[in-house]
Amino acid sequence: MNIVTLTQYQGKIVGPIAWLLGHIMNWIFIFLNKIGVPSTGLAIILFTIIMYLFLMPLTYKQQKFSKLQSRMNPELQAIQAKYKGKKDNDSMLAQQEEIKALYAKYGVSQTGSCLQLLIQFPIMIALYRVIYSMPAYVSQIKESFYPLVSQLRETAGASDFIQTLSSASQYAKQFSNEAFTSGDTSYIENTFIDVLYKSSTADWNALTEKFGSLASSITNTHDLLNRYNSFLGLNIGDSPSYMIQTAFSNKSFALFIGALIIPALSFLTQWISLKLMPQPATSNDPNDQAAQMANSMKTMNMMMPLMSLFFTFTFPAGLGIYWIIGAVVRTIQQILINKHIDSMDIDAEIEKNTEKYNKKLEEMKSTPQMNRYANLNTRTMNTVTSTRSEKEKEAGLKKANDIYSSGKVNKNSLLARANMVKEFDNRNN
Repeated sequence: MNIVTLTQYQGKIVGPIAWLLGHIMNWIFIFLNKIGVPSTGLAIILFTIIMYLFLMPLTYKQQKFSKLQSRMNPELQAIQAKYKGKKDNDSMLAQQEEIKALYAKYGVSQTGSCLQLLIQFPIMIALYRVIYSMPAYVSQIKESFYPLVSQLRETAGASDFIQTLSSASQYAKQFSNEAFTSGDTSYIENTFIDVLYKSSTADWNALTEKFGSLASSITNTHDLLNRYNSFLGLNIGDSPSYMIQTAFSNKSFALFIGALIIPALSFLTQWISLKLMPQPATSNDPNDQAAQMANSMKTMNMMMPLMSLFFTFTFPAGLGIYWIIGAVVRTIQQILINKHIDSMDIDAEIEKNTEKYNKKLEEMKSTPQMNRYANLNTRTMNTVTSTRSEKEKEAGLKKANDIYSSGKVNKNSLLARANMVKEFDNRNN
């Protein structure tokens, strides 16, 4: 059965990226199924490793930028101190030129780090979307819901009952969508799959009690999903908070420990990963946009481990595995990249970049096109100024004549005498 796009994320930017990454996830799951281990947990791990390896060039550029920026920060602060309090146009232009030359000296862009983050951000959101809605992208997981969702669609009261399940509130808009209310088969079944995929074991038990005639299909579907979601003895389709509740009910100490390990590891691995990252240079200068962006990123990095602790505790455990593996891969990358960057001859790199920048300046100075463009701009400005001056003169003369003609002008004023001379000349002529 083909994937119907209604359950996939439809964002204009992230949507196409998620569609592409969804195909990669689907191929990984097909491969695992062929070797006899169709595990969602393993698929998430392999998927995360592949994607972070794919993003490694961007990660390297970002960390190199942070490392070089921390090295050049004292020089940057010296330039800012040199022009502190100087708000005239010449001083501000001179400061910008010196900062531009400093960035060129270290071979980095003033927006380089931000650009890397802007490229990575939609990819990371798309990764999350794929993992959060696996049936929308992995055909075999979606197929496991049939024939159950078709039977539920045809069963009286099933739609209303599914809307009472714990995960249904996330899809309230889908239940009220015209496609759902008009009876669109694919849309209804996809909505049921969205809800059931994120339903807890308690929800599945309630579904079995409510629709006894479908007990066999419900049990088979739930068992198959549990097989896919089973990872190290845990059902990663359940949230750690639900696992803890179940552990207390069943008096299972192992389940309780397993439920706590995922959020704890997520927090710890995120914290270690961020600590190993080169810390960007910070600044209080309101005109230094790159440094101000670095300040914001530093604050966000401090919040990330706490956010991961909260979300992995309340969301399905599969999301926690994704964050843990992602943090572990990033940590390994950072150790290797930091080792490589530390072994670089920074002084030789600075010298090479300085030569390159000076050569670029010389080429710009000797380019005829640049000189012609400057002369053209000068002539244009002079022409505009000259034109405006003539118009202003004509307007001034007209205004003076109007005032004189109105009779309101002082008879002893220079304007009155000038007009008297003008009138005398006109009569003699």
